Amino acid sequence: MIDKTANPSFNVQFELSLSNNAFSINLDLPNKGVIGVLGESGSGKTTLLRVISGLQPIDNGYICFNNTVWQQDTFHLPVHKRPIGYVFQEASLFSHLSIKQNLQFAEKRAWEEKQNTLKNASLNRSDIYHILNIEPLLNKQPHHLSGGERQRVAIARALMINPSILLMDEPLSALDYSRKQEVLAYLDKLKNELQIPIIYVSHSSAELARLADYLVVLENGKVKANGDINQVLTQTDLPSYLQKDVSVIFSTCVIEKDKKWSLQKVSFCKDTPSAELWINDSTARIGDTLRVQIFAKDVSIVLSKPNDSSINNILPCSILSIQKDVQEMMLIELNVDNAILFTKITQRSANHLKLKIGMAVWAQIKSVALIA
Repeated sequence: MIDKTANPSFNVQFELSLSNNAFSINLDLPNKGVIGVLGESGSGKTTLLRVISGLQPIDNGYICFNNTVWQQDTFHLPVHKRPIGYVFQEASLFSHLSIKQNLQFAEKRAWEEKQNTLKNASLNRSDIYHILNIEPLLNKQPHHLSGGERQRVAIARALMINPSILLMDEPLSALDYSRKQEVLAYLDKLKNELQIPIIYVSHSSAELARLADYLVVLENGKVKANGDINQVLTQTDLPSYLQKDVSVIFSTCVIEKDKKWSLQKVSFCKDTPSAELWINDSTARIGDTLRVQIFAKDVSIVLSKPNDSSINNILPCSILSIQKDVQEMMLIELNVDNAILFTKITQRSANHLKLKIGMAVWAQIKSVALIA
């Protein structure tokens, strides 16, 4: 039964059967930030985007974006009337046109500002060119571009139509590692400038940890989990392929540089300035914000602070919760200056240390991943 009384900012509800696959989706999504969609092949990631865009017809469903109904029962807003920018796995540029002409073709079909459902949501042409570094490519033909350059142009083309929402279907899947890192750097800049929501489909949890604010995990055509990315990545009932990714993501602030050892010190930003970590150096300057990820598998517990450890980051903390996960390991939630960390240890280790809720311990952090 479709609940039409709810009025979220972005609601997607539908049931669909395709070949041997059955999909049942019910999502209330934010209308800002990067919404990551994660799942294995066949889980329904691309189908979700196609339904939202209208490319995949559905007989019965409800899609409402910013109080505009796109689908309700038999009413179906046509694809060309949905203010959507779509970036596919392949750039699919017009080979007979220059890059400038490809972008002009899209710009002629742009939604007028008054039709865009988000005020001041769009970037102008010069903003798009600058953020994605398109200017040097304008006079080239598509076949003269690298894979990463073609995808940057494809993203620019999707933005030139002044969309209210950007859909990205595994845009980096065809690129090698170095090209992926190149495009990810531009996407980092873009998400900070763009005021419209981005739904970013990927099979890579690392990509989504870097970009996403909100995460949807699909499994066999259904929503396995969804919410703030930290909330999702710390659930104990994640699919088996994600169990290794139980983690927390922090926005940290650079407070010190140690050029001698190629390290930098960061603090858990603003709310908890006393909790500090040493991480590998980067081009960031003091005062800059960096996004880091700490996996539960990289955190261990000791009862007293060691004085002869090779681990740089050893923080005092207290135990907030202890629970079994699906692999019969113990997932332990730790409070570090009001920031949350998780560790995974064996039941034997938890019993040996006699761990209890409220107990004061030390967290040894073996590795911190710098993701943005």
